[in-house]
Amino acid sequence: MSDSDTNNRRFISGNAPLDEDLIYSVSELTQSVKFLLEEEFPSVWLTGEISNYRLPSSGHAYFALKDSESQIRCVFFKWLMGHVRFDIEDGLEVLVRGRLTVYEARGEYQITVDYMEPRGVGALQLAFEQLKERLLKEGLFDTDKKKAIPQFPEKIGIVTSPTGAAVKDILSVITRRFPNVNILICPVRVQGDGAAEEIAAGIETLNDIGGIDVMIVTRGGGSIEDLWAFNEEVVARAIYASNIPVISAVGHEIDFTISDFAADLRAPTPSAAAELVVPDREELKREIADITNRMIGVVLNDISNLRDRLEYLTNRCALASPTARLGEMRQRLDDMEEVIVRDIIRLCFHSREVLEGFRERIWKQQGDKKIALLRGTLTDLQKRLLASIINRGRFAQNRLASIAGKLNALSPLASLERGYSICYSHEDGRVIKGVEGLALGDRLDIRLWGGKLLCDIIKITDNKKGDT
Repeated sequence: MSDSDTNNRRFISGNAPLDEDLIYSVSELTQSVKFLLEEEFPSVWLTGEISNYRLPSSGHAYFALKDSESQIRCVFFKWLMGHVRFDIEDGLEVLVRGRLTVYEARGEYQITVDYMEPRGVGALQLAFEQLKERLLKEGLFDTDKKKAIPQFPEKIGIVTSPTGAAVKDILSVITRRFPNVNILICPVRVQGDGAAEEIAAGIETLNDIGGIDVMIVTRGGGSIEDLWAFNEEVVARAIYASNIPVISAVGHEIDFTISDFAADLRAPTPSAAAELVVPDREELKREIADITNRMIGVVLNDISNLRDRLEYLTNRCALASPTARLGEMRQRLDDMEEVIVRDIIRLCFHSREVLEGFRERIWKQQGDKKIALLRGTLTDLQKRLLASIINRGRFAQNRLASIAGKLNALSPLASLERGYSICYSHEDGRVIKGVEGLALGDRLDIRLWGGKLLCDIIKITDNKKGDT
């Protein structure tokens, strides 16, 4: 019996005589329904909530699409699912397009889906959020697993398009700020089919090469579709597995990609990545000069304090002899100051000459250890300068303590404190050392601890001649 014959049959009602030609088999009825439905609904758009989603080993997806009152079975064959970037899951509200078909083996009608998109949010944005949430739970974005970016890298790797604006911006900024580094560019496609796999392979290649201190994974701005290669899981896992610290610099400042979260550091733009990866050479020179000036200032301030202390001790001395001694010590202290300042200036000039020498050598040759050697030399010079300052300061303090002790021993004030006194002629102020030349009625100034006395001589006793 042909399909046309089958479709032209009519149902029998009442007690009409039964005609064998009008009796359907199950297959015939199912085929008739299939023909009518597929003829009437060659393509339909349908919206609903996914339920009972399953994906067997064949790769074909089976699920029901339902609303508050009804549901319909759907099948989504794997060769039609290539455009779907998000994860299909139960409870997801979707819009689908497909053909209404009848699965004859069970006599069920269903939708054979050929297109699907989420309702209320873009497909790419949904895929971004789903992957971000899944990788976050796996720990790929954990802060405590981020590697530190080296302060003075010697070799920098860049994974990007060799003809894009991003690599030109990075090279321009690095050349301006710190040109004495090696740069290795790994050329890859940064958009389109297969770009994500090339980016991941480029990251692995730079790790295999070795000797690279830091890596920049980058491209310029674009739409979410243009940047999508950096939202692929394969790129995120390659960044996470990298032994080299990775800086992600994709798009503009407002653009965020999965690679930004997986990287050890995110830069808002390619130019910003270049500024983060190398220091500014001129700024480093200014910092060294500032440290040197501050160290010289500390030494000069210590010397000034020592001089003030010495002046104080000088003012306490009453005898000419200790004053002359202090003058000599003051002169020696000035000599020590000149020596210290001269040593500091010599070390500063030597440090500058060494730095300039290293700069010239770095320009002329490319050595793997030049920056580390420069840092070591600078650290050694700083240690030597600090040691010289400390030694000179200690020497000055020891000399000052020695001078102060001697001054205290020679000072007449110390004797006065023990009960002695000094006599002066009231008329001419000369020191009276004996009774010779004195007469009754002469006036004397007597200096005691804490004050002076004015006295008249009323009696003179000479140990050789007796009383007068």
